[in-house]
Amino acid sequence: MRNASSSNLAIGIFDHLDEDGSDIARQYADRLTLAEACDRLGFYAYHLAEHHFTPHGRGPSPNLFLSSVAQRTQQIRLGPMVMLLSLCHPLRAFEEICMLDQLSGGRLELGIGRGSLPIELGYFGIGADAAPERYAEASKILMNAMRGGTLSHQGDYFELNSVPLTLRPYQRPHPPTWIATNRPESASWAAAHGSNIACVGPASSVRKVTDAYRAHRERSVDIGDRAPFLGLLRMVVIGRSEKEAVSLAMPAYARWLESFKFLYELNGLPTPPNLPLTFDAAIESELCVAGTAASVRQALLDQLDAAGANYLLCQLAFGSLPLEASLYTATTIRSEIIERVA
Repeated sequence: MRNASSSNLAIGIFDHLDEDGSDIARQYADRLTLAEACDRLGFYAYHLAEHHFTPHGRGPSPNLFLSSVAQRTQQIRLGPMVMLLSLCHPLRAFEEICMLDQLSGGRLELGIGRGSLPIELGYFGIGADAAPERYAEASKILMNAMRGGTLSHQGDYFELNSVPLTLRPYQRPHPPTWIATNRPESASWAAAHGSNIACVGPASSVRKVTDAYRAHRERSVDIGDRAPFLGLLRMVVIGRSEKEAVSLAMPAYARWLESFKFLYELNGLPTPPNLPLTFDAAIESELCVAGTAASVRQALLDQLDAAGANYLLCQLAFGSLPLEASLYTATTIRSEIIERVA
């Protein structure tokens, strides 16, 4: 299995599957076309977010969509970023994970988390106060289930009595795990548990997270042989000119932002303080990188270096970006970065 190291950059895809203005079936078809292209172009993995009851995410069941991706691709790895264990019984999560890993021939990258927006959990009757403990218990059960055999558990949220685990994942002992975080303390936990991390934010802020990860990993007695992924997420649009890139990226970001704010505005909640509210702010905060092949390549490599990251998660499709624009960006990343650096 391929793995990144500090001297070997890997590049993957991150996707919210946020509403693009087309009908849902058409958007699914376009994303599958993009996934097929990224598979041929040599991208490492396709990571799909989980959101509920919002145009910010048309993939509320990532594993269901990714099973289609698995059948349309050959090499690219795939997985949820992240699967919300706060909303899913851990036995159900385990069975879906086993199925997806088997269907993909062992290409699953398993992101797990509790969810970033409490209102989404609330629609399922999960209170914000209970979510952290529920997630912690569910994740413990899930990882124990990966060992196989028979599973019993007595906890605050789940009671399991001699459950026969007749399925197993393709990868042993289990698929690589991921968490999404912007906090150094969470990075230390990920390092201790052998999980990869994905981060978003200015490179200087992400550097605190990657430094914490490396510091904890260096203190570990048994760190294993597998080099971890320390991921940096960026929205990326490459045009044939700076003007073309901006003309594509600016309205696409506005559409993405509208979808992001949907549940906040619907429920009278303040948006996150670090959310860039304009395209210029998105560029300034390094969330979005748009320009020619040369300028984008340099910006991304500089930000990766400053962040101490070795894995670039490119959000190639967001908002109203047409499929053709996403495909052009993907193809250019292949020629300008994957072939020359990764």
